[in-house]
Amino acid sequence: MKKLKIIYWIFTGLLAVLMSIGSIPDIIMIPEARTLFQHLGYPMYLLPFVGVAKILGCIAIVVPGFNRLKEWAYAGLFFDITGALYSHITVGDPASVWLPLLIGYVLIFGSYIYHHKILKAKGLTYAI
Repeated sequence: MKKLKIIYWIFTGLLAVLMSIGSIPDIIMIPEARTLFQHLGYPMYLLPFVGVAKILGCIAIVVPGFNRLKEWAYAGLFFDITGALYSHITVGDPASVWLPLLIGYVLIFGSYIYHHKILKAKGLTYAI
């Protein structure tokens, strides 16, 4: 069980750091974030919303308990990365721009899988 928790917290900690660092420029709407959003074709009012949503998702996956909320947070973070990947590919960005997003998928899936392994080891099952 200890090994599961260590692996879970490695994935979850890295995921939370990655998504939090990516959300701060969105929330404060720095020029680089605005330029990226314009390049992808999104309206500026969406930028702080996405940033706040990512921060709330990170909080939800880090705080113990609240399993239903964690499920929603994992889904939201997954959709955020998927939307970013799709957007970059759609506007014709080269793979060097969008390939690093795959790290986000690895972290989300690792955290999610080990979250459920811990629940199973505790004898808890979580059905949506």
